[in-house]
Amino acid sequence: MSKRALISVTNKEGIVDFAKELINIGYEIISTGNTYRILKESGVNVLRVDEVTNFPEILDGRVKTLNPYIHGGILFKRDKEEHIKTISEHNINSIDIVVVNLYDFEGALKENRDHEEIIENIDIGGPTLIRAASKNYKDVVVVVDPSDYNKIIEKLKNNSLSNQDRLDLAFKAFSVTARYDSLISNYFAYLLGEKYPKYLNLTFEKESELRYGENPHQHACFYKESFVKKSILDFDKLNGKELSFNNINDLFACLDMLKEFKHEHKVVSVAVKHTNPCGVGMGENAYEAFKKCYEADAVSIFGGIVGINSTVDEQTANFLSKIFLEIVVAYDYTVKALEILKQKKNLRILKISNLDTSNRGYDFKYLDGKILVQDENDKLYDKLEVVTKVKPSENEIEDMKFGLKVVKHMKSNGIAIVKNGRTLALGPGQTSRIWALKNALYNNREKDFKGAILASDAFFPFDDCVRLAAEYGIKAIVQPGGSIRDEDSIKACDELGIAMAFTGIRHFKH
Repeated sequence: MSKRALISVTNKEGIVDFAKELINIGYEIISTGNTYRILKESGVNVLRVDEVTNFPEILDGRVKTLNPYIHGGILFKRDKEEHIKTISEHNINSIDIVVVNLYDFEGALKENRDHEEIIENIDIGGPTLIRAASKNYKDVVVVVDPSDYNKIIEKLKNNSLSNQDRLDLAFKAFSVTARYDSLISNYFAYLLGEKYPKYLNLTFEKESELRYGENPHQHACFYKESFVKKSILDFDKLNGKELSFNNINDLFACLDMLKEFKHEHKVVSVAVKHTNPCGVGMGENAYEAFKKCYEADAVSIFGGIVGINSTVDEQTANFLSKIFLEIVVAYDYTVKALEILKQKKNLRILKISNLDTSNRGYDFKYLDGKILVQDENDKLYDKLEVVTKVKPSENEIEDMKFGLKVVKHMKSNGIAIVKNGRTLALGPGQTSRIWALKNALYNNREKDFKGAILASDAFFPFDDCVRLAAEYGIKAIVQPGGSIRDEDSIKACDELGIAMAFTGIRHFKH
């Protein structure tokens, strides 16, 4: 019984040379459709699949390999007498290599083709062939990746293709079909508007290995979700070292906050340290925005990440280059600015295209074999309801909105004190709200807080934050409201001449 290889591929890269090499080492080739045509036109001696099945391809190619003469040849166990007897009785020849890659369903999705065309890019025969060959991996070599062709030929020539090699190829093959089915599942979930289906079939592809995780003893990798068309973490690296686990995590925090300001007419600069903002500034241009951002906290920015939703010019680059930073990320850089920043060879200089994404907005937390899944926090406030006798000015209302955009991205409990489009003091991640405020004020005690506004991520359980804010001259407060003691805070504001507005939206971030 001669050895046979079945070849049916969408990606034709390298397939002619691979087929010729298989023939040279004694394999007979079976093929389908366009793959058959290309092999034949390239001088490869090849059988059409219908010469094996004695049945034509039908239904516009939807049915061509779904046949016992194909799957019997793949699935029979070579060491089981009963199986050998069965295929002999039915004149079925063995198929010892299956070379398949699938219809480009993913490409059809990314190109936004119409529904019927996307459906026709759902491969049926291909996954069936792959799964059959993978199930019988001890007897059948399954090949789904053109980058494996040369390695497989060499091992076949040397008779050194081990059981471990076959297992590795089967693992890759099952991973391909699982990912493929996940993409299809996600597409149908999208059509049905099923954001939280019974089976959440997400699939991720490794983008890179990282040097280590949050700490040097932890291994880490960076994966991308296959269904997502674009991400705010899609960037061009123009300079510097590879990004680490912490760099990427901080970068996301920076860009996620910048996204809050994408509809502003002014430029915004954000500095991030350990996923918390340490400074945010708004200005007429990149230099003014970054200057405000830097002056908000000139200490914590050391070793941090700076994002600017504009083009970095020479003046801004000179300022940035005087500070030790891990990453600078912006929409673009002038030629001179890039020259200046590139003088710091380790500085990662990143360029992003935009901050608009159309993803489904999941937020995940993996918890020892289980995951918490929730909507992305894409709302800022329901209302700005003034609940005090003193009414905030238009400028104070704008600062309230600015403060909310900042405190929303701080670890809870969080307090942001802002004035005139810049942060003055930030108090993130405390177990008590009053401690968050005390830390913010104490760590910035040399600053003038008169006329500033205070934004809180959650309600005040007591009136202590109001009274402490008043001691520093803070003139307005914005918070969600909803405490059983809201009236205590409102009375304190009225007593101390502070305006306060409720938003109706809490922004816990753990």
